[in-house]
Amino acid sequence: MTRKLLKSAAFIRSAKRLLKKDSKAAADLQATLEQLTADAFHPTLKTHKLKGQLADCWSCSAGYDLRIVFEFVQHEGEEAILLLAAGTHDEVY
Repeated sequence: MTRKLLKSAAFIRSAKRLLKKDSKAAADLQATLEQLTADAFHPTLKTHKLKGQLADCWSCSAGYDLRIVFEFVQHEGEEAILLLAAGTHDEVY
């Protein structure tokens, strides 16, 4: 099931900050977003539900210490993925 990706302002800021800090992360981030669109629960993404303050959110791995936090939302009558944050494990949690 292909889902549309919606980028929040916070995600755009965090992705820009990440890419400014580590330009090599761009390829990992792009590959992960493509995989997330195609299959959000593909084993390579290690997608998991979060707890605590981020209880309604999900996270996936985009590399060794790179994470993407997102929510499943309804957009134009279909399920979409709202990207909330990107960064290292410590930055996004």
